[in-house]
Amino acid sequence: MAAKIIDGKAISAKMKEEMKREIAELRGIGIFPGLAVVLVGENPASVVYVRNKGKACHELGVHSEEHRLLANSSEEDLLRLIERLNKDDKINGILVQLPLPRHIDERKILEAISPDKDVDGFHPYNIGKLMIGEPAFAPCTPYGVIKMLEHSNIDITGKNAVIVGRSNIVGKPMAMLLLQKNATVTICHSKTNDLPAVCRGADILIAAIGKPRFVTADMVKDGAVVIDVGINRLPDGKLVGDVDYDAVAQKAGYITPVPGGVGPMTITMLLYNTIQSARRAAGKVKAVEV
Repeated sequence: MAAKIIDGKAISAKMKEEMKREIAELRGIGIFPGLAVVLVGENPASVVYVRNKGKACHELGVHSEEHRLLANSSEEDLLRLIERLNKDDKINGILVQLPLPRHIDERKILEAISPDKDVDGFHPYNIGKLMIGEPAFAPCTPYGVIKMLEHSNIDITGKNAVIVGRSNIVGKPMAMLLLQKNATVTICHSKTNDLPAVCRGADILIAAIGKPRFVTADMVKDGAVVIDVGINRLPDGKLVGDVDYDAVAQKAGYITPVPGGVGPMTITMLLYNTIQSARRAAGKVKAVEV
């Protein structure tokens, strides 16, 4: 039997409708969520991402600012801009689009963003809070995966969750979020012994390794939930994930497609975090869900 598809576009659309109502309520009491996106240079993929984030803000009614710097701008120029945005009460979230030009220290830039406006969830302060289970901004992609599982009524408690990939952006925070939901978590990487066997033990298998069609059907347990975080462009231009979708879909219980799976959730969670940041700044904090 073919796997049930976890439709990221549909879940994202549903969340956005809920967020529109929330933003309308906030505006009614004088709270106007604002997001600033900073782009250094003209990386084609980054330009598209920034444009999509601007469209999403407009769609939801979030105040949006786009700040562009030339590729040869100095690290000091970027730090000065971040300092100004940190002090700007109209801005609740700051996102510096990655990658940055090589002459700029990415770590220094991310650490310069106020943790209270770090809606991407990459500041060491927020990562540390996530590690010890305290309220924090969670990185958007793994946070989106959690929302997808919840919206699909997939119980995480007690499940064996295996993550293929240990990046700071996805793999490690994904593990912390799943642990907070009471999963038993294994993180796999290039040095893992007998990776296929470890993957076959997963009730929830998350592929985030950046290799096209790396996870094959023989690595998946019958009925497992398979979440494909990868997005890879083949030489013919086709976009594929880290999972061999056609074969794995015949074995899994649930699966996310690429495109249309995890991808749409990332920007959605960025805006979700921005709204929560605006609430915090105004002292109107909701119950923390993570």
